[in-house]
Amino acid sequence: MIDLRPHIGPGAGVWWGQGGAEPTPLVDALLDQVADIGDVRAFCGLTWNERLAGDLPPGLTVQSYGGLGELRRLSRDGLLDVVPCHYSALPRMFASGQLPCDVGIVQVSPPDADGMVSLGIGVEYVADAIAHTRKLIAEVNHRMPATVGTARLPLSAFAATVESDRPLAEAAVRASDEVELDIAKHVAGLIEDGDTIQMGVGSLPDAVLAALNGHRDLGVHSGMITDGVLDLVEAGVVNGARKEVDPGVVVTGAALGSAAGLYDRLKDFPVEFRAASYTHAPGVLSQLSSLVSINSAIEVDLLGQVGAELRRGVYIGAVGGQVDFSRAASLTGARSIIALRSEVGGQSTINPTLRGGVVTTARVDVDAVVTEHGVAMLTGCTVAERAERLIAVAAPHHRERLARSVVEQEEKR
Repeated sequence: MIDLRPHIGPGAGVWWGQGGAEPTPLVDALLDQVADIGDVRAFCGLTWNERLAGDLPPGLTVQSYGGLGELRRLSRDGLLDVVPCHYSALPRMFASGQLPCDVGIVQVSPPDADGMVSLGIGVEYVADAIAHTRKLIAEVNHRMPATVGTARLPLSAFAATVESDRPLAEAAVRASDEVELDIAKHVAGLIEDGDTIQMGVGSLPDAVLAALNGHRDLGVHSGMITDGVLDLVEAGVVNGARKEVDPGVVVTGAALGSAAGLYDRLKDFPVEFRAASYTHAPGVLSQLSSLVSINSAIEVDLLGQVGAELRRGVYIGAVGGQVDFSRAASLTGARSIIALRSEVGGQSTINPTLRGGVVTTARVDVDAVVTEHGVAMLTGCTVAERAERLIAVAAPHHRERLARSVVEQEEKR
């Protein structure tokens, strides 16, 4: 195991990559040694490391932009410090020192013939943070693919390295159920040939991608891509032919999926990995007049406001890139879509007010809300019309209660 004590001192701020690009052996080393190092403030995104789900070692404070993966369990126990922010703000926050950036821990590809390594499937905020980080430590994983789109780094850029030959972490796969397939059909009906799509990860986004198989000339510009994106490229559905920016290329910050369906296939597809300062930049997104954002939510209120962060006081999501893409898609692009089940655990996801108490995406940045019961088009609607349309796509046995809440609200005025 690498000794991190010569590189990380007491009071240091440390960040590391997320998802399949998380440098787990180095993170584990930090967890093992932080008691000897002293107080450490750490920042990370999505993690599947179960050691970050329970009691943290003394001296370690964990920050994140949301409660993703195992971090939601830290949030439940009151051990996660969430920094609410747009994903597009992360580069500036690293530059200003508002986020920990004394030491950066990354996972990279093996060096090429010139001794240069790639950030592989996790470029995103990592590439932006590197420019403002005093010291870098790398896990050189022989299974990390070398990707294109972002400048490579010389091995000399790292104060220390460890080698590994381990499988990249894969996203858990759950087959889309009937409800999600119905939602996906409605979403696909809102997407036109030639559109450029952005979407998240999970069984619902997977269902949407599968439902797009009959479309033509789609483009992709997204914070993350999954196996389904490459399937659409292979089928000729996604070719980026009409993209206003980066035509013919899938642009993403990260890959989050399986080795066989995504990581091992990247070299054979026109996919470019860019930093968050590009993928989420308003100046870039505003040039994509064909942009359709497709995002999920925990709940939506009768004004069309979206909650995508909190459930029962616990962070299980994040602002992430939802607002960056939703606002661009609604304001300068084609349309902004929020897709969600009408009911979870017997509770309606469409409510008079947001139960989580926090608005993630403003009502003016949402063009359509989609459930298995249909599409609520909100653009140009009055407040009363919005409520009526949203109630129409709520679970049927909740509609009477929702309608009554509207009447009660009117009576209070």
